[in-house]
Amino acid sequence: MYLLTREASPQFCEPIVVRVIRQLDRTTYDGWAWVDVYQLDRHGDATARRALFLMPAGMRPVTVAPIPYAERRRFPARSGGVRAGG
Repeated sequence: MYLLTREASPQFCEPIVVRVIRQLDRTTYDGWAWVDVYQLDRHGDATARRALFLMPAGMRPVTVAPIPYAERRRFPARSGGVRAGG
């Protein structure tokens, strides 16, 4: 897993955490690469698959400890919804 910031590419003004699937075989500028990744949420779960153009030298390895579903914080249901019989 890697943290992508502006060191990897200017497009990452908001840092993201990804799991690399593979490096794509595309012609690029020297020091740049195309990679297929899964973008991860704060729990380490994949939320999107993306192809990114970045500088591998700017990718920072990170460890995201998986949190079992049973231990994750549950958010209360929203109030103000439609109620039956009301």
